[in-house]
Amino acid sequence: MTATINQSFSVQYNYSVLFPRNVFAPENKTFASVFIDEETPCKILFIVEDSVAAFYPDLLDQIVSYGNRYSDFLSHISPPIVISGGEQSKSLGFVESVCTKIAEHKLCRHSYVAIIGGGAFLDSVGFAASIVHRGIRQLRFPTTAVSQGDSGVGVKNGINMFGQKNFIGSFAPPFAVINDFSFLDSLADRDWRAGIAEAIKVAIIKDKTFFYWICSNIEDVKNRKAEAVECLITTSAKIHSDHISGGGDPFEFGSARPLDFGHWSAHKIEMLTRGGVRHGEAVAIGIMLDSYYANEKRFISDQEFSEIERLFLDLGFNLWDDCLFERTENNRHAILTGLSEFREHLGGKLHITLPNRIGSKLEVFELDEIIVANGINYLYENHAIQSPVLQP
Repeated sequence: MTATINQSFSVQYNYSVLFPRNVFAPENKTFASVFIDEETPCKILFIVEDSVAAFYPDLLDQIVSYGNRYSDFLSHISPPIVISGGEQSKSLGFVESVCTKIAEHKLCRHSYVAIIGGGAFLDSVGFAASIVHRGIRQLRFPTTAVSQGDSGVGVKNGINMFGQKNFIGSFAPPFAVINDFSFLDSLADRDWRAGIAEAIKVAIIKDKTFFYWICSNIEDVKNRKAEAVECLITTSAKIHSDHISGGGDPFEFGSARPLDFGHWSAHKIEMLTRGGVRHGEAVAIGIMLDSYYANEKRFISDQEFSEIERLFLDLGFNLWDDCLFERTENNRHAILTGLSEFREHLGGKLHITLPNRIGSKLEVFELDEIIVANGINYLYENHAIQSPVLQP
C-alpha cells in the first residue's frame, strides 16, 4: 500500500501602499513608521536607478541622513548603490550583478532591499532580491506613473529572455510600497503620458466612473496638476491592489489575467521594437487593438470605442508603430506570435480579457486573426504618421 500525505497550509501577507511627498525629508515619518512593529532595528540596502539619482543629486545623502535621524528603527543603512536601469536591466547578467552586491553587503533574510526606480528596475532588482537566500524582504519606491499606479503595488518580479517579456520571474509580495508623488517630477512628458495608459486600462474593464473622470480631467492630467495626479495614481493603485487581494488568485495559478487587458500585443510590441516603444505606449496600442476587436464583436458600442480612442488621442498618445506590419517567414503578422507566447505564459490555454461595455469585462478563449489584422489596418489608416517599411 502506497502512503499518501496530503499537505495543506496558508500564508497571510500584509503590506501597506503609502502615498507621501518628499519621503526622505527629515520631518517626514512615513518611511520610519513602516518599521514601528519590528522588534529590532533593521539593516537596509538601498539600490537606486541611475536616472533618479541624477535628477535628485542630494537623494543619496538624504537617505543616509534620514537613517541617522531615525536610527531607533533603522539601525544600519548601507551607502546607497546606484545602478543603470531601464528595460536593459531586465537580464540575467543584471540580476547576477545585483546578487553580487547583496552578497558583498552581507544581507540576511531579515534584512531589506529598498529599490528606488521605475517599473523595469523594480522588476529586475526585485527578482534578484527574491532569489537571494530564497527571498530578502523588499521595500519598493516606484518613481514612474506606471510603477506607482500598477506594477509597483503588485506581487510580481521578472526579467526578459528568449525574446519574451518577463519569461523568468517570481512572486514576492513587498514588505511595503512607498509611492512618493515627488518622484514623478523627474519624468519627461513622454514617460508621464505612458504611465496613464495603465490607469485607463483598469478604468475600461473595472471602473466606469474612473474612466469618465479621466475623460473629464484630461487637461489637468496632462499638465500634472497635483490633485489630478494624486487622484489618478491612488485610484489606479487601489483598483490594482483590490484585484490582487480580492480576485482570488494573487499568484496567478489560474489562466485568467484581467489586468493584462491589452498586454498580449503590448509585450510583443516592446520586444519587436527592442524597447523603442515604452511599456505604457505599447499598452495604449494593445488596448486599441483589443477594443477594436470588442467593438467588432459588439461587446462595446461604436460610441464607447470612439470614447476610448478619443481619450488616448487627447492625451497625446501615438496609436501606431511600424512593427505592427512586420511579418514572419510564413507571412503572418509578427505581432500575432504574441498570442502563442501569451498562451504559453498562461499555462497552455488562452484567456484574453476584453471590455464588455466600459467598466466591465469578459474573457474570450480565442481571437479571430482576421479581425485582429483588420484592427491593425484600422490603426494604420487612421493613426500612422509615416508609411511602414513593410506594406500590409
